[in-house]
Amino acid sequence: MSPRQQLFLKHLALTHPNPSLLEIRDAKGVYLYDVGGKRYTDLNSGIGPAALGHGHPDIIRAVQHQIEQYAHTMVYGEYVQAPQVELASLLTSHLPDTLDTVYFVNSGSEAVEGAIKLARKHTGRAEIISASNAYHGSTIAAESLRSDIEFTMHYQPMVPGFRHIRFNREEDLVKITEYTAAVLLETIQAEAGLILPHTEYLKKLKARCHKTGTLLILDEIQVGLGRTGKFSAFEHYGIVPDIVLLAKALGGGLPLGAFVAGRTLMQSLWSAPSHGHLTTFGGNPVSCAAGLAAIKVLTRPGFLEDVSSKGQLMKSLLEGGKGIQALRSKGMMIAVDMGDKTTNTAVIHRLFEKGYIVDYLLFNDTSFRIAPPLTITEEQLQNALSVVRETIEEVVGK
Repeated sequence: MSPRQQLFLKHLALTHPNPSLLEIRDAKGVYLYDVGGKRYTDLNSGIGPAALGHGHPDIIRAVQHQIEQYAHTMVYGEYVQAPQVELASLLTSHLPDTLDTVYFVNSGSEAVEGAIKLARKHTGRAEIISASNAYHGSTIAAESLRSDIEFTMHYQPMVPGFRHIRFNREEDLVKITEYTAAVLLETIQAEAGLILPHTEYLKKLKARCHKTGTLLILDEIQVGLGRTGKFSAFEHYGIVPDIVLLAKALGGGLPLGAFVAGRTLMQSLWSAPSHGHLTTFGGNPVSCAAGLAAIKVLTRPGFLEDVSSKGQLMKSLLEGGKGIQALRSKGMMIAVDMGDKTTNTAVIHRLFEKGYIVDYLLFNDTSFRIAPPLTITEEQLQNALSVVRETIEEVVGK
């Protein structure tokens, strides 16, 4: 164990007892390099933020330019700072007209918190409904959206007024009533194993929300911003939410989140009384400059079409593979179901040994996720997924 790894274990708070302890020297494109020079192919995009890979030249130039001008100058919402204004303008130009006002924060969890406050203040109602087996963050209100009591029992009491429905179960929609401030769902359930909404489910959910005067909040922190082959994942399903949540890929690798709504709705936070939501570092100019560069890349002609074609390639390279029980995918995000936890864990570990990084899923221990940088080439995909397929065959053949 290196001296730096020892300091890591001694002084950094851990999220679980067995971190990988991968000690990064540098990162370029889809590759990470450890201090010994070993190369790892990142098929995980750093769990989302590295959607354009590592060290994208446009993002580096934007960050360098902005840091030379100014970084933090004042709490969010007071000074007119060009990166914030330009990013908000570009972002909303690629969203439906009813989503025209952006509140920048630092992370996905903060976007969730801000949206909950906005919904409660605007409607005057308290009840928030989320879906079972969903993950929306780790702050106390975001955790209150979780359905698994085995986890949340350690943090009781949770925030009151939260209820759950089952994703894709239309019979549960009657639980949405005139007492419900908002329904907050992932457009596609990521941590549950990439569960796609049924054909008409989101339309019927939206109709129920409209009937009861309930706001619909869609969490696109993982699946938005090009990951599915469209700018917003909800575009696939013919609906528009009242509020959309963004983070991860939004900052081009730097910390940045946002909740986006219509201007009339968002005004609830700055009136009666004012200062309904505040953040010091939200919309940091350097992060916004990085985000602006990232969105410009994502929205270049043909980029999202290329994501769709590479998503189809990913699926075709894995379909029919020995030991694979099921594939669930949308764009460049795919869950590979191995059928049992032991096999799934063995595949993930063996791939890591070979220098390929895939990801566990919080609420599905039989599947692993592949969500590489959207900039990965077809050749890199073919090489990487051939190793994934071979590794699965090695593990299940034992």
